[in-house]
Amino acid sequence: MSRGFLGYDASFMLDVVVCALVLIVPVLGYSLSLVKLRGDYLNHKRLQIALGIVLLLTVGAFEYDLQIVHGGWLNVANKNPESPRLVGERLEQARLALRVHLVFAISTPILWAVTTVLALRRYPDPPRPNSHSKRHKTLGWLSVVDLLLTTATGLAFYYLAFVAK
Repeated sequence: MSRGFLGYDASFMLDVVVCALVLIVPVLGYSLSLVKLRGDYLNHKRLQIALGIVLLLTVGAFEYDLQIVHGGWLNVANKNPESPRLVGERLEQARLALRVHLVFAISTPILWAVTTVLALRRYPDPPRPNSHSKRHKTLGWLSVVDLLLTTATGLAFYYLAFVAK
């Protein structure tokens, strides 16, 4: 699909990813509350694995759509070559926002994967606190911060590239 559903001139998959970025924050908060408030390690594990899989599939579909179907984000933003949305300073602002976003968008899945793989290897089944807990907590919080920065910078890029007039 070449048209988004949020009312801006983005693609369908760009809008899906924007919604996913916004929705993942409360789901992640809930997952953390399972551990911190309830000590429910098993459901925290299940939810983290499910989030990882859903995000991996979503980002994979997004990248396919953006790169293969549309030939890049700039083709989506400038659908009409006779009257492009992004030129000059506005284009440079969007490019800078994208570069900053990509730092976090690339590091987040790597950090999340490391956190998850180490947890799967070092926690018993069913999971419970052990000698890996301190490292897992540190990696987990780094992943949360990285994901929040991915969300904030992704929304900033979306705004600059597809919303701002």
